[in-house]
Amino acid sequence: MTEPTMPRSGLVAVAVTPMLPGGEVDRESLATLMDFYVACGSTGVALLGVMGEANRMTDRAAKDLIVLALEALDGRVPVIVGVSDDSLARVAELSCFAADAGAAGVLLQPLRGSAGDSVVAGYFQQAEDAIGAGIPICVQDFPKASGVQISLDAWRMIVDSCSSVQMLKAESEPGLEKLSAIRSSEESGLRRVTILTGNNGIHLVQELDRGADGAMTGFAFPDVLARVIQLFSQGNIDGAADLFDDYLPVNRHELRMGISVRKEILRRRGAMKHSSARYPAPELSDHSMDELTNLLSRLERRTGTPISAIVGV
Repeated sequence: MTEPTMPRSGLVAVAVTPMLPGGEVDRESLATLMDFYVACGSTGVALLGVMGEANRMTDRAAKDLIVLALEALDGRVPVIVGVSDDSLARVAELSCFAADAGAAGVLLQPLRGSAGDSVVAGYFQQAEDAIGAGIPICVQDFPKASGVQISLDAWRMIVDSCSSVQMLKAESEPGLEKLSAIRSSEESGLRRVTILTGNNGIHLVQELDRGADGAMTGFAFPDVLARVIQLFSQGNIDGAADLFDDYLPVNRHELRMGISVRKEILRRRGAMKHSSARYPAPELSDHSMDELTNLLSRLERRTGTPISAIVGV
């Protein structure tokens, strides 16, 4: 069997963690969800991301989830595992576990509280040493979660000193000019790294135009984002933008309302049985449910496509 490799383009679906109403992982729905992501045309799946509720799991539960998801996917697409933690020892342990289980690489944020380019870059050098150079790293540039800004100079230092860094998940805000600056630096000799963008793909068409290779995000319509990326890569820019625009109101709503809405949409699409999320994620009120129903009904009328249908890739 060949070793799994990190995806280089397309849509890497950031997986939610299906839960039973009591808070336990819903194993049956986890398998259904993995099938859904593959059917949607995803080029990979990311586990234990910010929206995967990893910070609400024990180490044992996180490892069980990795094994179950990898078994369900059975090598159909590569898996990237979120390993961010304040403890570098825990980062290394989970990274090695994930790689041994069959993951293609890991997703790692800067150490919270890091300040200064050399400190930010130095953390990834230490992480590479602790994890081992054979495990590919995707750097997650998400200041909202980490509280750390990765400057262009820091990024140059990371790429130059860390051969394991093969991917950037770019979701700083605003990020379009930064994306252009990174690609410009590569034209001047910086090693080229795959860039996938996040934030629900809320600026996906513009990000692709700036040089992104795709997206790594958890919008509950991954099929739509995968199709947008495909159309753009084929040169059908207007078609990509038109499809993106059709789903923008729902995307914007999900981005602002968070994990509870994302899970409810996935439930309504048949990807999993329950929309339960762990505290402090709020349970959707009747008003919130009605708002979502209205948005999804308008989407169906606008596109002529039931939300349960998968948009072809």
